[in-house]
Amino acid sequence: MKFNAPKRHLREGFKNIGRSGWMTFASISAVTVMLVIVGFFMIVFFNGNHIASTIEENVEIRAFIERGTDEAEITELMEEVETEYDVAEVEFIDKEEGLENLIASTGGEDYWGSLRDDNPLRDALRIIATTPQYTEEIAESIGDHPYIGRVSYGEEIISDLFTITNTGRIAGAIVIGALLFTAMFLISNTIKLTILARKNEIQIMKLVGAKDSFVRWPFLIEGMLLGLLGSIIPILLISFGYTYLYNESASFLQGVPYELLAPNLLIIQLSSLLVILGLGVGIWGSVMSVRKFLKV
Repeated sequence: MKFNAPKRHLREGFKNIGRSGWMTFASISAVTVMLVIVGFFMIVFFNGNHIASTIEENVEIRAFIERGTDEAEITELMEEVETEYDVAEVEFIDKEEGLENLIASTGGEDYWGSLRDDNPLRDALRIIATTPQYTEEIAESIGDHPYIGRVSYGEEIISDLFTITNTGRIAGAIVIGALLFTAMFLISNTIKLTILARKNEIQIMKLVGAKDSFVRWPFLIEGMLLGLLGSIIPILLISFGYTYLYNESASFLQGVPYELLAPNLLIIQLSSLLVILGLGVGIWGSVMSVRKFLKV
């Protein structure tokens, strides 16, 4: 009868999970706790990045057109802006529409409404850069055009805004990276302890002539199972917890122009990342642990 090595490795991997008892429980618990922490900070990071991107995308340039510029020249100006600059959107806003927008946004019908008969505003172009970080550069360049009288793009705060959002992204990435490193270190060390308890078994197998791959595979499968089992609770907590938070956020974020990421895609992405991370640290911990005992 032909020996089925893959089936044997799989069977031994599952048997090792049940055989280790409390060490298996400790390994799964370590994976669970660290993945819950990593998952929580990933949610914060992804939503923070989403809000920062939303803020950046709302940064716009208002280029006020010189009085006396005719329709043909405005059309020429818009075509030039669209072709020569990296912009996502160019919209013409005549001075009547600009005044109505001003009245609607300020609620100042009593004050601003009287200006309808003698509108002091200028026609303008509303411009949004494809890359928000280039807003200042584009605005300064457009401001030199002969048809443009003045450019406004929130120059007083835009530099600080991009500095804050970029710093937040970098800080978040560093925190996530540090947590991932810590998680891999703690989890792999816990898995090492489960394998360390069976070092005699590994050494006996080597003494009777077993190949390294034959010894290693059951422990690799065991490590994968420990990582997979440890990722189940974090995924469930994130799925139900974040869905509840998203539904409740509609009330406490009312009136705020930003919202959390929709749970469907975020949960799928985070669940995939946690499963991959759990499997990865399980395999890595097993490989590192078994390797030192294969030299007999």
